[in-house]
Amino acid sequence: MDDAEPHTWTTDQVSEWLTEHGFSMYCNLFCSIHHIDGHTLLQLTEDDLKQPPVSMQKLGDIKRIINELNKLRTEAFLRNPSLVPLFPESLNQKLPTSISTNGLTRYFSATNQFQPFQPVRTKPLVLPQSLTPPQCSTPSQSISHQLDLPSFVDQQPSIYGDAAEDIDSDSPTISTFLEPEFFKLIISSVYLTVSLMLTTFVMVIVHDRVPDMAKYPPLPDIVLDNVPHIPWAFEACEALMVTLGGLLLVVLVFHKHRFIIMRRLFALTGTVFLLRCVTMLITSLSVPGSHLQCHPRGLKSFKARVETALSIYTGLGMSIKGVQTCGDYMFSGHTVVTTMFNFFLNEYTPRSIPMLHTLGWVFNFFAIFFILAGHEHYSIDVFIAFYITSRLFLYYHSLANNRVLIQRDARTRIWFPLFTFFEFSMDGVVPNEYELPWMTFFRFVVRQVRRWFGLQVNEESSPAKTSPIKRSLSISSFGIVSDRRKTKEKQM
Repeated sequence: MDDAEPHTWTTDQVSEWLTEHGFSMYCNLFCSIHHIDGHTLLQLTEDDLKQPPVSMQKLGDIKRIINELNKLRTEAFLRNPSLVPLFPESLNQKLPTSISTNGLTRYFSATNQFQPFQPVRTKPLVLPQSLTPPQCSTPSQSISHQLDLPSFVDQQPSIYGDAAEDIDSDSPTISTFLEPEFFKLIISSVYLTVSLMLTTFVMVIVHDRVPDMAKYPPLPDIVLDNVPHIPWAFEACEALMVTLGGLLLVVLVFHKHRFIIMRRLFALTGTVFLLRCVTMLITSLSVPGSHLQCHPRGLKSFKARVETALSIYTGLGMSIKGVQTCGDYMFSGHTVVTTMFNFFLNEYTPRSIPMLHTLGWVFNFFAIFFILAGHEHYSIDVFIAFYITSRLFLYYHSLANNRVLIQRDARTRIWFPLFTFFEFSMDGVVPNEYELPWMTFFRFVVRQVRRWFGLQVNEESSPAKTSPIKRSLSISSFGIVSDRRKTKEKQM
């Protein structure tokens, strides 16, 4: 057999397929009498073979042909998920459990094309790679045990570890919609800007409410009480934060789906800083270090407060740019930004660069240490900041890449309306593909020109349509696709 897609087979190729699998006696019935080509072959059901006009009489042959057809459909589906409309709706009940639950049920659940029988769990929960456990020597067994999955998962290639290299990038777990959606990017950038402006204004308010240092000494703190003050530590923290930001900026410049990543970065950062506004405003903690000179500014007019907030905003709230604030302790904004940069850097870079991921974590934890060594925040400020940022990142990406979780629970739309708006079109993970930055603009111009002249637009949003060169750099952000792809030759 050649490498042609099954749905494009001619009657002669169908006859060759039948002969290869031991059904040569039916070549005349299928191909000469009923003219069954590849397109029709994929739609055959057991009832079609039993009932007129085919009317096969041998039940054993019927069952064996159906089993081989199920394997053929599954292989065709994994290579090209768009073939699903060709398959009969009863296919989910006819397929063996290990194929149905691991393949087609997962696709149908995500696309809502029809509702087949649902097992207890149709697929493993996809977690961000920055929060996944380390690789084990027996990946499929360990993951099945940790997530309490059905036993058929052990019969399938694992989504973790070395077996990930054997899984094709056309897996249905990859999102089928990867358009930049510039309107959503603009909305998210406005959302982040408003959140940061509101944060800086609240920082001005809480600065005037800071407790008197003579009357309210620093609160007892396990870390601050045992780590001596290092004068240059806070500046070192900001240097590490800027370095992480620079690394993430390089990734965004060359990442093919940079606009989706930026939208998520803006949405998550804006949400965390909005929460920080509330926590700062509710409770004013005493100054954590006696070296800090914190006194109320005494700003009375709204104009003066806005001007001070703008100076903090333009200085990015960083001491290396001359910004000094007090009272904004619960929780640490520097920890939020550093942790967010680290998680995005880990999530949207290939797993084949472990040194980069390790460097991100080292910078993250050293930045936290320097914040505490500089006595700029209490330990609880840093802990809460890291916990909220990491949990929000995990929840956001888990929901965004497991659409079935959103569809089955209407509370997601109620409690996370902004998330629902931003990620409504996504139905899988964002693959890590890289290109020269001007290629996005070039594709946009070509697409618009084709639409203006009424030509058919060749969408490149699906990973299945990317060139082999681009796919060689492709890696799923959840470890499903390895950037070290193996060339596979079919030997039929």
